[in-house]
Amino acid sequence: MERERVRRLLRAVRAGTIDVERALETLSIAPFESLGYAAVDTHRALRRGFPEVIYGPGKTPEQITEIARALHRAGQTVLVTRVERAVLEPIARAFPTAEHHALARAVVIRSGSNRPRRAGVTLVTAGTADLAVGEEAALTAELMGSEVTRIHDVGVAGLHRLLVHRRTLIRSRVIIAVAGMEGALPSVVAGLTACPIIAVPTSAGYGTGAGGFAALFAMLNSCSGGVSVVNIDNGFGAGCVAGMINKQNKSNKSIKLTRGRVRGT
Repeated sequence: MERERVRRLLRAVRAGTIDVERALETLSIAPFESLGYAAVDTHRALRRGFPEVIYGPGKTPEQITEIARALHRAGQTVLVTRVERAVLEPIARAFPTAEHHALARAVVIRSGSNRPRRAGVTLVTAGTADLAVGEEAALTAELMGSEVTRIHDVGVAGLHRLLVHRRTLIRSRVIIAVAGMEGALPSVVAGLTACPIIAVPTSAGYGTGAGGFAALFAMLNSCSGGVSVVNIDNGFGAGCVAGMINKQNKSNKSIKLTRGRVRGT
């Protein structure tokens, strides 16, 4: 939406309906809106392809609502992550169309019409305990314009569950692999596919898992090429990278299995 506003402004300058100085004044006040306790970056969608996201913890319900209003005034879709229960009612009052995505622990306030999504992102989660982080990643990628295929509960304790999805995996443009415990899933997925893998360690696991550090270290030390790693439980970060990769890939190529062989088309 912000990109379209700039396009309209540039067209107006070209048409002569607005002079250059007025256009410069408009652009000079557009980059952020100061709320005193927050400087809301209303140009991030133009620079990065996705608006500023509101991280819920540490903010009061009133602060979250006002930041959301500033982003919404700028014509941008609002994503609030790690939403706590106390925030839900104030947001619902201020934005009747707000969507609460309970599993992803997020709220979305949409702006503008929904555009067709581009296929190519696959989410793979090791266990049910990893679902919340995985859904945060999937929701983020979807808001960035990607269609996300979900494959759940296919951790390395039962590899046969993963292998039945091999056709889907090799057709993906980018895969988000989410796992706690020993964090082995991304390396296994990378060994089966040719696309980038975004590994997400989660804090799921027992004592020596150290709140996700065991999975993080395992993923950082992956012997499979093409594996990148985000921070522990950072579903949003993974979804953002996946959405950007999928958006940049303009080849429209898919990979098909033909008589047991892999063939590019």
